[in-house]
Parts: sequence; C-alpha cells; structure tokens
Amino acid sequence: MKRAGLVWALVSAFLIAINWNTIASLHFSDPDDILRLIQVRDLLGGQNWFDVSQARIDAPGGGTAMHWSRLVDLPLALVILVLTPLMGSAMAETAAIVIVPLITLACVMVLASRIAWRLWGDEEATLTALVIVISIPVLFQLSPMRIDHHGWQLVCALAAVNGLLSRSAVRAGWIIGASFAAWLSISIEGLPLAAITFAVLAFRWLRDPKAHVWLVSAIQSLALVSAALFAVTRGFSDLAAYCDAISPVHLTMFGWGALCLTLLAQPARVPLGLRLAGFALAGGGALAMMLSAAPQCASGGGFAQVDPLVADIWLSNVLEGRPLWEQVLAIALQYLAAPLIAIYASLQLMARSHEGLREFWRDYALIIAGALAISVFVARTGAAACVLASPLVAWQLRRWMKTIRMMESPLPRMAAMVGVACALLPAVPAVLLTSAMPVRASVGGAADVPLRVADCRVQDAAVTLNELPQGEIYALLDIAPELLLVSDHSVVATGHHRGHKAMKVLIETAIGTTDNARETLRRRGSSYVAICPALYETRTYESIAPEGFVPQLANGNVPEWLEPVPVSDANGLKIWRVTPE
Repeated sequence: MKRAGLVWALVSAFLIAINWNTIASLHFSDPDDILRLIQVRDLLGGQNWFDVSQARIDAPGGGTAMHWSRLVDLPLALVILVLTPLMGSAMAETAAIVIVPLITLACVMVLASRIAWRLWGDEEATLTALVIVISIPVLFQLSPMRIDHHGWQLVCALAAVNGLLSRSAVRAGWIIGASFAAWLSISIEGLPLAAITFAVLAFRWLRDPKAHVWLVSAIQSLALVSAALFAVTRGFSDLAAYCDAISPVHLTMFGWGALCLTLLAQPARVPLGLRLAGFALAGGGALAMMLSAAPQCASGGGFAQVDPLVADIWLSNVLEGRPLWEQVLAIALQYLAAPLIAIYASLQLMARSHEGLREFWRDYALIIAGALAISVFVARTGAAACVLASPLVAWQLRRWMKTIRMMESPLPRMAAMVGVACALLPAVPAVLLTSAMPVRASVGGAADVPLRVADCRVQDAAVTLNELPQGEIYALLDIAPELLLVSDHSVVATGHHRGHKAMKVLIETAIGTTDNARETLRRRGSSYVAICPALYETRTYESIAPEGFVPQLANGNVPEWLEPVPVSDANGLKIWRVTPE
C-alpha cells in the first residue's frame, strides 16, 4: 500500500505539471466543472445550503433549478474556507480545484489497491495503482480541475466492492448500502448498478438461506442512509418527484424494500417459493410506487421531461451520454478493454478458488459485467466499469508478465509484450489504424477538426466583460458557464437539462430569423450577445438553419441593432451590445 501511495504522489505531480497552464488560467475543459465552482462560490457567498438553484441563469424566468448534490460542493467549500485566510479567495479556489480531484484520486487508488492487497498482496496492489494511472477514462475523471461529481462516483463504486470483502455480513451489507446511498445522493446515474448489485445479493440469498443478512443489511442501510442524506443535503422545502435526483418517491421505494425484506428474513428458514414471492413483492411494489408518483420517469430517465427540440438538438449531441457504439473507436476500446480483461480474469479465479472465494469472484464478475453493460448504453458510466476492473486487470497483468519472462525466444517474448501493451492501452493501435485510413467526409465538405470549449478563451475577455454594465448575455450553451465565472452578468441558458425551457428559447433564437431574435432578446431585456464562431455548437446551428441568427453572426452578417464590443480577436470570442429601440 505504501508503494501505491508513492504512485499517487508521482502521478499527482505529473498531472499538476502537464495541466499547469490551464490551472493557472482557470481554463476548464468542461462546462459542468465551471458551474460546479460557481455553485460553490454562491454557497460561500451566502446562498442557502438547501438552495442549489442558479439565479443568473434565465433570470427573467426566475433562475434555473439544479439537481446537483451539496455532498460534492462540501470538500471544495471546505478547502476554500481553510485556505482563503492564508492566500486569498482567488488562490484558494485554484488550490481547491487541484487538491480535491487529487484527494479523489487518492481515495480511488487506496480503495482499488486495498481490494488487490486483501486478495493477493503488495505486488498486485501496486500494479492496481498503475493500472488506474494508464486507464484514460478513469484518470480523466480524477485530474486537476475535474471537480464535478464523476470522480466521487468512482469512490462510491469501489467502496461498495470493498464491502463485499468484509468478513461480517452485517458490516458488509451496511457498507454496500451506504456506498450506494452516497452515490445516489450525488447522482442518480448509480441506480442501475445499485440494482445489479442488490440483484447479486438476492441471488446469494436464493442459493443459501443463511446469506439473507447481506441483502437485508444492504437494503436497510440504503434506506436509512439515503433518508439521512436527503434530509441533510436537500431538506424538506421541495418534496416533488424528480427523475434526475433522489426524491421522496425513491426514499419510499427504498423503505418499502427494506420493510419487505426485513420481514421476509424473520422466519428461521424461508422456502424458496416464498423468497421469490417476497422479492417480487418488494420489487413490484417499489416499481408501482414509481409509476404512480412519477410515471414520466418510466421513459427517458432523468431527461424524461426535456423539451423535444432541446433533446433533439442539444441532448443528442452530448456524446458522453450516447451509447458506446456511437463513440470513436479509440474511445470505445478504452471503455471495453479493462472490464473484458477483468471478466476473463475472474473466470480463471473462479475455476481455481475454493467455494467461499469462488462465490466472491462470481459476484464480482457479475457486477463488472453489469457495469460494462450499462456503459454500452451510456458511455460516460464506463469509468466505473474500468475502475472496478482495475484489481483484476492487475492480477492478470502479473500472470502475463510471469508467462512472458519464462519465454526463451526473444521474438515471441517481444510479440507477447506488444500484445499486453495493446490490451492495456487499446487506444494506441486504434489511433494508428484510424490515422492510416482516409479522412471521412464532413457535412458540406468542411474539415473534420475537433473543437473544444477551451478553444474559445472567455477568460481572456474577463476585463472587457466586467467593464460592461451588468446585464443578460445571449450566449452559446457551451460558453455560458464561463461567462458566469468571470463576470457578474447573467445568461439566457446553460447546457443543464432542468433549464430546458430557457434552452429552447436559446435554440429557437439561434436557428430563427434575425427579426425574431431581436424581438425575443428585447422582450427578455437581454443586453448582450456573445458567440464563438469556430465552436461545434455554432456549426450545429449552421447545419440546421444556415440563414439563422447565430450562423449569420458567425459568418459576419451582423444586424444593425447589434453594436460590436471591442474584444481581442485572439481569444475567439465575439460580443455585441443590443441597442435600444
């Protein structure tokens, strides 16, 4: 474990070094990380703990509600509070966006390495830490400035699997339940894997009546800890049934499941038929509660209520939320390789282990397979499958290396080494393969150049923005959070689904006529318009409506009712003032 700590220290120093320029200039690569920092700023600025709305997003509409959890805000706020007296608020924020992700990385390494250490020893524990380092989907979520909730989800997933290793069934169940309760409080995306893990525990009970303690303890823990976290982080002012966050209907479902399974476990020995009936009653009752209280959640999940236009133009273009088969080959392979190696390794371990450990390997394999299946449909969840796979990948790697060292001929040894490298770093051969292929045609014959939010450096225009009188900015969804970060202005909308009504207004304005845009912006009282012509979002609107308001602005066709605000051309941002009638 000490060597795993050394790996963490070296990797942390490396990550800080390679990200130094972006850290110093606060150039985030993801709008969600930016808005997370804004949410923490608002909290420290006096916003109510239970109020996670954003007043500067769609201000004329009363602000935008957010579904994010205060659990993720808490470590960032604590670091900033502690460091502000020592270095000032600006430096404290910069330190927090580095320290908190690296703490999350440390938690992930410790929990993953602990699994390997408990099962095999120090060598595999160190290799597990190294496997995490080379897993791009995992490391991306744990790098400096990645302060949104994804890293903490990985911590919760590993904590749950650590619970499976506990010698006490009661303690194990409570660890598993509490881990998923924390995950679900952070993001309801953990619900499918929670359901799979509880199904695995139910299967244990079906095979062995004495194993009921695992499931009963886990569901009791889930119900009680979820209720406590809801009270602490959400409060009781808003008890509506939401599809995108834990709400009273979910707490009722968890409570119902805990009640049914606790009663089912009371007899000394429950017949198999009665156990199956009890599971059906618990699961069926919970499902009926959801369909009764929130029928809209049955289709579309957390995005069930998003306006169709917003879903078609914005949500369908959020690539990380799309299925794995829609991703670039190099990215898809990174998500698939580690879980598949882990499942292969677990099958080998099942074959050579005694009965007690064989059950653990079977359950572990089922959980990883479930996590992999989830990621096939929602790519961004694949990091959880990769991090859960890391201990098993480390074990398999050590076996491969032992076999390679025993090879006498250098040519097969070299080929085997290349094969192992390709298995661990599948993106490398995929990139080489695709780079040798002809460039695919783009819409309209335009070059297929990857464009990022960071290519539009709003930070560089901070001085100009803060010299302007405060007002609402009509800005593209991808740059709106950064405009909020560097100024006191408000924006029409950001790419966050609870604000879908304002997002619809923004999109309709972008693809509508210039005259319609003038009417909409003046009706809202918007003061400014800001776009980055080169960004993908601009090109998306252009592909839908070339004569639309935003595409025309991007092409230099500016209507007379917009007055240019001088900004350096080097940062890619263009700003106009909306002139009065």
